[in-house]
Amino acid sequence: MSRRAKWTLGLTILVAVFGGLFALSAAKKSSRATEVKLEPVAERNLVATVTASGRIEAKTKVDISADITGRITELAVKEGDLVKKGQFLLLIDPAQYLSVVSRLQGQVASAEAGLAQARTNRDQARRGRDRSVEIQRVNAELIARETVEQAIQAFEVAEANFRAAQAGVDQARAALAEAKSNLAKTRLVSPIDGRVVRLAVEEGEVAVPGTFSRETGLLMTVADLSVVLAKVQVDETDVVRLHLGDSVSVSIDAFPDTSFVGRITKVSQSAKLGQTGAASGGSTDRAVDFDVEITLDQPPASIRPDLSATARIVTETRTKALAIPIIALTVREHETLPNEVKTGTGTPIGGTTAPLTASERKEKEREGVFVVKQGVAMFRPVRVGIAGEEHFEVIEGLRAGDTVVAGPYQAVRDLKDSTKVRQQRDLKTPGGKAAP
Repeated sequence: MSRRAKWTLGLTILVAVFGGLFALSAAKKSSRATEVKLEPVAERNLVATVTASGRIEAKTKVDISADITGRITELAVKEGDLVKKGQFLLLIDPAQYLSVVSRLQGQVASAEAGLAQARTNRDQARRGRDRSVEIQRVNAELIARETVEQAIQAFEVAEANFRAAQAGVDQARAALAEAKSNLAKTRLVSPIDGRVVRLAVEEGEVAVPGTFSRETGLLMTVADLSVVLAKVQVDETDVVRLHLGDSVSVSIDAFPDTSFVGRITKVSQSAKLGQTGAASGGSTDRAVDFDVEITLDQPPASIRPDLSATARIVTETRTKALAIPIIALTVREHETLPNEVKTGTGTPIGGTTAPLTASERKEKEREGVFVVKQGVAMFRPVRVGIAGEEHFEVIEGLRAGDTVVAGPYQAVRDLKDSTKVRQQRDLKTPGGKAAP
């Protein structure tokens, strides 16, 4: 045999050997079972909750603002002080308002004197008119007609002057009342019992009315913390599940490892819109949230407004309900059976298949789990109810004792019908012990 023939024969043998090894490896790989986490369907007590975040607020809170302009000459409280209703808080320099009151008091006195004179003139003119008219009635020849007309005209003028004087007095008194009101506004007192939770000014600063901005004229905030609320924002998809009186567990960041019990006392009937993003074309996507007020049963004594809070609202409970892990639920397209009637879009059009619409695609998809029997996972559609912390309630499709694939997430996502599976082995540490 020539050297060339020997090389050819050897190469043929090597190719055959490697081909056989590759085929054997592929066969072993195809028969290898996928490692997954298996869990039996069992009865569990489930609690459905809605979680929302927000802030602590006082049920009654009053922002005290300046209604007049002036320099603060006295500040009687500090932030954090407890105050009673009617207690003096601060004084705005009253000097200019006192001078206005004094000036207007003089104007009122002057107007009242003018009114008294006008009243006298009117009464005198009335008597002159009455005498002239009476003489004319008794004997028209005793008085000239022109004299009677002049007497009547004089009375009408005196009456008009009296009314003008009366209006002048009313106007002066109104101006004086306004000046006294402004003077009274220089001395501010607490409208409620509570705590000064915000002090926005210092003694010597100028207080100005908040004409265009509420914050501009804000001097301080007094809050009644006898009733404390957690005001949270709940998404529109969850708010329909809430009811007045629902039990709530509230955690406050300032009080770690402690939860407080409360009840829903108000659910807003209108949405609070908040922008979450904008497309390049200028359109905006908005998250629709609703304000929900939760009254805390026993708030801590050191609580204060604006603390961050998270509410866990219990909406529904189930006792001894069949349940599956949330991670086990997946979605697969429904495969048409050989004898199933085909309807809707998706039938051939002009030799090609028309694309499914969004609604048809959603209808074609089915929720379900992979049920394992004799080491083989088969997809089975199920209908679920409420969601607990880690499990879904099963309404139909499964029975107690069925084994389902419960993880890992990627395995559930990629798993196909009739795939061989086996229980995932526990992870081991380098020392050979099971990982915690």
